[in-house]
Amino acid sequence: MTPLSESLLAKEKEKAKGKTKGKTEEAEAPEETSAPVLSVRDLHITDGATGREIIHGVSFDLTPGRTVGIVGESGSGKTLTCRATLGILPPHFEITGGSVEIDGTDIRELTPQRWTELRGATVSAVFQDPASYLNPSIRVGAQIAEVLRAKKGLKRREARHRAVELLRAVHLRDPELVFTQYVHELSGGMLQRVLIAAAIAADPQVLIADEATTALDVTVQAEILDLLADLRERTGLALVVVSHDLAVVAQLCDEVLVMRQGEVVEHGPTERVLYDPQHEYTRLLVSEHEQYGLEKFLAPTSAPAQEDA
Repeated sequence: MTPLSESLLAKEKEKAKGKTKGKTEEAEAPEETSAPVLSVRDLHITDGATGREIIHGVSFDLTPGRTVGIVGESGSGKTLTCRATLGILPPHFEITGGSVEIDGTDIRELTPQRWTELRGATVSAVFQDPASYLNPSIRVGAQIAEVLRAKKGLKRREARHRAVELLRAVHLRDPELVFTQYVHELSGGMLQRVLIAAAIAADPQVLIADEATTALDVTVQAEILDLLADLRERTGLALVVVSHDLAVVAQLCDEVLVMRQGEVVEHGPTERVLYDPQHEYTRLLVSEHEQYGLEKFLAPTSAPAQEDA
């Protein structure tokens, strides 16, 4: 369980008073006028090998520029839910109830070819161990360029130029050098930035970040979270953030689902769920995280009420 750095917490505390009001005002217009780019309705997932249902009725909508957090202990069903939205459930697992719609299309109607077109271009993902998703025998820049050639139809020189721009956009110093390097030459934080660059190369509408900062040093973790927030604000990217760290969710997410044993036990605006949790399990999670500085995110929310009293 990795806490955010003290410097990040202090910075967020300073921003929080104006941020809470601003976030509420921002939420009103887009939420009412924008159709969901990702809609999960009463999702049920079953392990066909055992016949046991693993996910029990998960629902949420995600509109452009918004961020939904999914939290819970290991084995609660967070990652399985996300894999369903990407059409990459493990063998034997299948959707047995409800629906998942991407940009208005039910994924059950998608052919393998259409899935190939959608992944990366409409919905993309960043996972916990970037080295596992990058080819160690190919220069990292060439891997991003290949995404651009396949998804955007760019010529070789155009793809290289754009790949360098993407490496610069994710705040990698000397992106021309990074383009030529291999996986083993880069740090964990640099690899995570490379993976984000590859994930956003085809301008997806939805990015799923599944424990994307868990294994990183706290300072690098804070930088990656700031990068994701910056991408959301600049491009209107919709984010699904999967994490067991409530401080990550408190910083980045507009709303949060709390999962336990395959079902959502609590769902609502982040400030309400984390500051005034209704379910016993959510209260337990918040209590466990308070020692890591979570209260520094939540204190500004309670400040006005204390002053009024």
